[in-house]
Amino acid sequence: MRQEEDSFGPMDVPESAYYGAQTARAISNFPISGEPMPFSFIQALALIKKHAAKANGSLKNISPQIAEGIIHAANEVLEGKWRDQFPVDVFQTGSGTSTNMNMNEVLAHRACEILSGSKSSKSVHANDHVNYGQSSNDVIPTALHISASIALKQDLLPALRRLHAELVKKADKYFPVIKIGRTHYQD
Repeated sequence: MRQEEDSFGPMDVPESAYYGAQTARAISNFPISGEPMPFSFIQALALIKKHAAKANGSLKNISPQIAEGIIHAANEVLEGKWRDQFPVDVFQTGSGTSTNMNMNEVLAHRACEILSGSKSSKSVHANDHVNYGQSSNDVIPTALHISASIALKQDLLPALRRLHAELVKKADKYFPVIKIGRTHYQD
């Protein structure tokens, strides 16, 4: 275990974790269902953080080097890495601040490791760099919309296409059979 500190004080965090004190606190405060946020939502949030880092780097709000570290880390999350680093329960308080901070901490620690070789280097800060100019009240609803859009495109529409194809097969197979549809009430 290692000690990490946030504005509420020190917390024990597993040595292997890329998350920090706020995530550890959320894990202990909200042990409700044991179900983490869906990974598609986590990826949508990583996409937002990636593009926020691009914008903040190009505007010189954060150094371009730090922006590149955050972008690299966000790309890893988008590729499916670090799934186990997002353990905050899906049922949590408020506007999703615990999930937002979980992402900020993971990206900050991973960016530190990418840039300096050590995830504890403190060269990238979860709030001052990764979360620069953002609020949970903005990024969480946006991530919800993005993840819903992705789920529609990747999951629902293909399933509806498969269903349609099967219904067409059945219609073709049973075409000569004519049957009047009746309701239970009619019978």
